[in-house]
Amino acid sequence: MLLLGPAAEAQGKSTTTGLPPLIDRKIIFGNPEIAAAQISPNGQYIAFLKPWKDTRNLYVKAVNEPFSAARLLTTETKRPIPGYFWTHDSKSILYVKDNDGDENFNVYAVDPAAKPASGSEAPPSRDLTGLKGVRVFIYEVPKSDPDIVYIGLNDRDKAWHDLYKLRISTGEKTLIRKNTERITGWQFDLKGQLRLASRSAENGDTEILRVDADKFTQVYSCTVFETCDPLRFGQDNKQVYFMTNKGADVDLISLVLFDRETGKTEPFESDPLKKVDFGSGMFSEADDALVATSYYYDREKWYFRDKLFEADYKWLQSQLPGKEISMGSRTRDEQVWLVTAHSDTEPGETFLFDRKTHTLTPQYRIREKLPREELATMTPVNYKSSDGLDIPAYLTLPKGVAPKNLPALIIPHGGPWGRDVWGNNALAQFFANRGYAVLMPNFRGSTGYGKKFLDAGNREWGAKMQDDITWGVKYLVSEGIADPKRVVILGGSYGGYATLAGVAFTPEVYAAAVDIVGPSNLMTLLNAIPPYWESIREMFYQRMGDPRTPEGKALLTQRSPLFSADKIETPLLVAQGANDPRVNRREAEQIVVALRDRGFPVEYLLAPDEGHGFARPVNNMALFMESEKFLSQHLGGRYQEGGTAEVVARLKEITVDPKTVIVEKKSEPTPVSSKH
Repeated sequence: MLLLGPAAEAQGKSTTTGLPPLIDRKIIFGNPEIAAAQISPNGQYIAFLKPWKDTRNLYVKAVNEPFSAARLLTTETKRPIPGYFWTHDSKSILYVKDNDGDENFNVYAVDPAAKPASGSEAPPSRDLTGLKGVRVFIYEVPKSDPDIVYIGLNDRDKAWHDLYKLRISTGEKTLIRKNTERITGWQFDLKGQLRLASRSAENGDTEILRVDADKFTQVYSCTVFETCDPLRFGQDNKQVYFMTNKGADVDLISLVLFDRETGKTEPFESDPLKKVDFGSGMFSEADDALVATSYYYDREKWYFRDKLFEADYKWLQSQLPGKEISMGSRTRDEQVWLVTAHSDTEPGETFLFDRKTHTLTPQYRIREKLPREELATMTPVNYKSSDGLDIPAYLTLPKGVAPKNLPALIIPHGGPWGRDVWGNNALAQFFANRGYAVLMPNFRGSTGYGKKFLDAGNREWGAKMQDDITWGVKYLVSEGIADPKRVVILGGSYGGYATLAGVAFTPEVYAAAVDIVGPSNLMTLLNAIPPYWESIREMFYQRMGDPRTPEGKALLTQRSPLFSADKIETPLLVAQGANDPRVNRREAEQIVVALRDRGFPVEYLLAPDEGHGFARPVNNMALFMESEKFLSQHLGGRYQEGGTAEVVARLKEITVDPKTVIVEKKSEPTPVSSKH
């Protein structure tokens, strides 16, 4: 039964009258009934993810069969399958999994046509890599040999991945190149031949190397603050589509043609509107031609180079008006596409599109039970920060009430070198349904808006980057949307840091805060990053502050919320995954102990089976069951009381009494050298 919480009722009917009924959090954060479908290259099968024993697993069905006839392919019970793909010959499906969020992924293969062994519910999966404490990278799945995958293994050196050829049918691994030269990526041509490598120089610069039989030759480079990255070989198998913003007078990432022999480039395409970075390219499965490019403004826009693709895309738009269309998997001959139409109020409707007959056959809707008519609109907005910089953001206002004097929720994104996009966002919809105005700012340091905007965030963690978030609050208040006494901040990863920074550096701004896997001490964060991030260590130092120098150490200490914990006056909920390799549990427990020791109340959730974020739906639902109640107590927003017995029990299991938390005493860490 869905009830208003007492705090919401006490706030008065003016806050909640007119809002849609409360949407059960299970519908938003629980397992989707069907998700992530992919058609096989031969067009015979559709694979997808579906819950089995409350855990998302792989299923497969013939294209013309109903989803109810699908066969179970995997039997994971601990963690959902995070990702999978078909091999080019459609004989295998490859997927990855780690252990309780430790991010040490191994690669598995399952035969979609195989039958379960006697007594089993699914055919056997083969662990192709079979390594413990090793993170496997997948570099290339060449069309020229569908039985081959090129992978990286860091079993010899945790910081650097050696290149191997993995044979899917047998699991045989063959060493191709030992990585003793700080190689971060490999580029293969259309025939599966190794042609280029990317290297992280000791000063953080990126070097592009031509790979010859017996040596590397540097043919291009860019600084730690620039981008230079091969995208894919062109149809002639000689020139490479290449992304770059190299040059002091160059702001936006553009697409150029790159000569692998000489490193020379020639302009190919940049944003026609001269506003944003190059986004992505779509290549033909049939002939490898570049058929379209995309750029992300407030919303994504595609520019087509293939007239037939463009005509089909426009026809799809006419059939699915007002929605963005993702052209996901396609058959090898490109005659059948699996497309998904989505929007801010539509999580996704998936169709089978036959290009010959121009027919759309509905397949499924993601989160079928979600009441679309009760979801809120997401609107792109812009506002000025403290120094006049224009900050793009997305605003989701609760449906059914006037946008005046509302409780407000600020959600800074993670990264921080990423960005938020327009679409159906679970957090925005969940809290808008509870009556909050939700603002998601793309603060300086976010990607996609050019080098100047990105670099404006250099060494500004907790400073101007935080101003951009604070001035988002001021924007909502000045517009009359937000009640200045009822503003909350919630975020994960860098967003968790921004949450802690917000309550530590601007305690008067927020009435409550929820930190999810956020760092509290930038020094301990940098000295505990995973070894396989060694290639970007220098980038962290240059963009955040260099702990090897007195000035950098002082800056990082100043910008660490832990050292301003005595200023925190805001009720705080902290959530952490015990196995997080990026932001380890010490980051959460340091701030919990600091607040506890000064007698300030703090709530702490620790999931023993999670890493950097909560992947298991039961943990996610427990987190947000507690979060919405916590926020309601302090801001007066409404909330859904209780939950399923499983979620209630799980919340009890992961709730930690701050009195019991002990942070291991360590001496001040010495910054690790970037030298290999």
